[in-house]
Formats: sequence, structure tokens, C-alpha cells
Amino acid sequence: MTELDDIDRQLIAALQLNGRKSFKEIAEETGIPASSVRYRVQRLEESGTLQIVGIANPLSIGFDRLALIGVRCTPGMAKKVCKEMAELTESSYVVLTTGSYDVMVEVVCRDLEHYTELLYDRLQLIEGVASTETFFVLEAHKLAYGWGVGPQTAFKPQPNGVQAEQE
Repeated sequence: MTELDDIDRQLIAALQLNGRKSFKEIAEETGIPASSVRYRVQRLEESGTLQIVGIANPLSIGFDRLALIGVRCTPGMAKKVCKEMAELTESSYVVLTTGSYDVMVEVVCRDLEHYTELLYDRLQLIEGVASTETFFVLEAHKLAYGWGVGPQTAFKPQPNGVQAEQE
């Protein structure tokens, strides 16, 4: 994991608000040189800390089945199950958890037939899967991905080149 400083957090926050914002615009807003913005964003992407993508509500673009699946695993197999579920093209979110389930996976499928094939012909056949419970998403009221860095902080350039927070 990349250690983040305040400038990295500021760049991430700006891109979470608008992933299409140009490096020049971010530089103008922050007082950070555009070349530094470009370099830092590239470094964050290469380290896997930041990914810039277009996100669509799957229910709005023709995918009829969005589901969360709670998975109970045989002892010692949960991490292996996570790894294999992460390779499924239908999975968008796979996490190791505590509580009633060892793994939670979010899947997006075209329709019930596609979901049924995924569940019974692939997902439940992964070695280590003991049982599953499905929670179908009926409506998506919030799909947000802007976490972890707090509000965007404004910076103003100083005569000596040092960046200072605006008050």
C-alpha cells in the first residue's frame, strides 16, 4: 500500500468528485504544478491505490440481477474462495468478513437465468464453499465511491513555493 500524504489525498478527493477533471484544472485549483499532479496520479494508479473508471448503475443499463451473496466456507478456505470469486467476471466486490458469513460477494447478472447459472454451475462449485445465501437488490438508492480521504481541502500557493491550507 502506498503511504499517502496530504497532496495525494487532495488529488484523490478531486478525482473522486470528477474523474474527468484535467490535470491542468486540478493544478489550478490546488496550486500544485500540473506536472506534479500528473506524476502523482500516475504513481497512485500504478500502485493500485487509485483507479479512474466510469461507474454506471447496473440496474439502469440492462442488468436485471444485482445481488449480494453471503458465503460460508469450510475452515481454512475463505481466502482461497475470495481469490477465486474475485476472478468471476460477474463479481464486482469480494470481501473477507466476520460474522455469519466468511465472504460477501456482489454480483451483477443480465437476468435470472444468468444468475442461476452463475450460482449453481460455478460459484457453489468453488472448492471451499459450504453454503450461500442470496440477497437480491431491488433498488439502488446510493452507489458512491468517494471515501477515505475526507473533504477536498483547498490550498493556496505561497510566495516561497510552500503550499498552505486556505482558512
